Amino acid sequence: MPRRKDDIEQGLRRKGFKQREGDHHYFIYWNLNGEKTAVFTKTSHTPKMRDIPDNLLGLMARQCRLNKADFLNLVDCPLSREEFERRLAQT
Repeated sequence: MPRRKDDIEQGLRRKGFKQREGDHHYFIYWNLNGEKTAVFTKTSHTPKMRDIPDNLLGLMARQCRLNKADFLNLVDCPLSREEFERRLAQT
């Protein structure tokens, strides 16, 4: 089920991803110690793309080293930042 791009971007920022502009909106994860990590994802600048389709949500999840359900839990808030870091440490 597609999700609103604004909701995804806001959820990523709430969980410690910092936005950087380029040819896309890049979201790079900074851990609780304030260190930049290699975990990142991106969204399009295209104003026509208001919703992110399922296939792209799956790709974004993989970039964040999560399955799609956990990625959606991360941006919707049931998955805490601390739990996200624990999962990253296991990969």
